[in-house]
Amino acid sequence: MYKKILVFIFLSISSQTLFSQNIFSTDYESQADISVFVVDYESQADLKVYKVAYSSQVGHNEGTWFFVAYESQADTKIYFVDYESQADLTIFFVDYEFQAGWRKKNKMHLLF
Repeated sequence: MYKKILVFIFLSISSQTLFSQNIFSTDYESQADISVFVVDYESQADLKVYKVAYSSQVGHNEGTWFFVAYESQADTKIYFVDYESQADLTIFFVDYEFQAGWRKKNKMHLLF
């Protein structure tokens, strides 16, 4: 019984951070969970991303990203590729938080 309660508590806590968007940019593609390409125009993007100043500001897979300094702090590790054809996900950085969000929801699973 005690073990079941501990497992439930652990799963509850970890599920809260499961959908966080703490991002680490890797130096090598082989270290990354997904490859990302930054497009020139919002209409070309799968996801519009707003970079927040604090980890506490990230949403639940809504396009608000906080870039962490260490790989161990990240929920997702990304690698920025040179060509769009190499990317799993295309993003466009927006200037305001309200602009962030998914344009193509069929790629949402990449950040869960």
